[in-house]
Amino acid sequence: MSNLSGIIKSIRDIMRQDAGVDGDAQRISQMVWMLFLKVFSDKEEEWELTIENYKSPIPAGLQWSQWAANEEGMTGEELLQFINNELFETLKNLEVSPKADPQGWIVKQVFEDTYNYMKSGTLIRQVINKINQIDFNSSSDRHLFNDIYENILKELQSAGSSGEYYTPRAVTQFMVDMTAPQMGETVLDPACGTGGFLTCAIEHVRAQLSNPSDIQTLQSSFQGVEKKPLPHMLATTNLMLHGMDVPVIRHDNLLVRPYDSWTSKDQVDIILSNPPFGGTEEDGTDANFPPKFKTKETADLFMALIMRLLKPIGRAAVVLPDGTLFGEGVKTRIKEELLSKCNLHTIVRLPNGVFNPYTSIKTNLLFFTKGQPTKEVWYFEHPYPAGQKSYNKGKPIHIKEFDLEKAWWHNREENQHAWRVSVEDIAARNYNLDIKNPHAPENDLGDPADLLEKLQLTAQRVKALQADIVTALEESLLA
Repeated sequence: MSNLSGIIKSIRDIMRQDAGVDGDAQRISQMVWMLFLKVFSDKEEEWELTIENYKSPIPAGLQWSQWAANEEGMTGEELLQFINNELFETLKNLEVSPKADPQGWIVKQVFEDTYNYMKSGTLIRQVINKINQIDFNSSSDRHLFNDIYENILKELQSAGSSGEYYTPRAVTQFMVDMTAPQMGETVLDPACGTGGFLTCAIEHVRAQLSNPSDIQTLQSSFQGVEKKPLPHMLATTNLMLHGMDVPVIRHDNLLVRPYDSWTSKDQVDIILSNPPFGGTEEDGTDANFPPKFKTKETADLFMALIMRLLKPIGRAAVVLPDGTLFGEGVKTRIKEELLSKCNLHTIVRLPNGVFNPYTSIKTNLLFFTKGQPTKEVWYFEHPYPAGQKSYNKGKPIHIKEFDLEKAWWHNREENQHAWRVSVEDIAARNYNLDIKNPHAPENDLGDPADLLEKLQLTAQRVKALQADIVTALEESLLA
């Protein structure tokens, strides 16, 4: 681990010297397109042995092994011109199709909206030589690098708006554990960001491998969609690092397809997602949805779509903000649809700070199964660890904290953290799902008369202090 960590640190240090790389998001994007080509090159060595008559989709001369592998190879201005004018130009415009050439299609999609930010060919050569020290065909290197890559993705939390693409690993792991995907089930994340839910689900199912045919089943069971280029590239690389030969990560936006055009052949067994919340879609997107779901708010549209894309008895786990729980209008109609078409059996209410520093908005984990209406909703209020009042970069949420929910999950009883509400009570509240924990101690604010008296005393002290300051200033000016 220390050697690989040292390599990544060296790469960062080299990039900081380049005038073209501005900020963490650009640095990560720059690092990852090179890592992707190295991972792809190492995969090709394997495919040449396992795929009959395998032919690289990358033209001769542009393959990593031919221009990057030699540490004494191209450098300086020659390398910079080659990358900008030949490599990127060709990979962006590969004439490939997803069915006839899936490997080539992955390369084309990754480079479609990717850019080379570095301006020094000499520094690029130094970065490439560092990357070449990693062997992604070595299981030890690959497993150790997965942890490092996870930390790289985590850094997006502090890289401006790019933080929206990362869901804390403890949250994704818990949602996968409770949804429990099985071998042969299809899993979708329609707004997959950097691929955290998918990689967790892949590892969950990989533990069930029992014969060689299971490997192919595993390879074909997972799909993600991401509309923004940086997270799309990060997710594709992430899945390749987790052993997916041809990761199905579409560079697309499912919200632009007419709602009624989705049929049973598009449906999946499991959906795991943290759809972007607080964002709005461009004009016209809502026209793809039925009138009752028409809105520009991204999270609402995704919730309507998720219900459509689940198979009967399909199950889902979705991250949503408090605003969705108590919101009205379209939000009410979506919640009414959810409760009538699905069994919303559990809402885990997370405390403040889980997504710090990206957002301090309180979030919830909704677990539901399609096909039967909801009779009652169980709530579980996730507590902070003992002695902790918030989460931050130094003290993030940890998977062990969810042992509380896991112990309760299959043997449900009301307690200080858990309570249930009938669907009739929810309907009577106009489908407001923002229901407080009835077992939580009430905040005793004290007698109103006493509070008013204390407020008045404080106001008098402030007024007296202001008068003292004015007097002191006047005396100093007259002195």
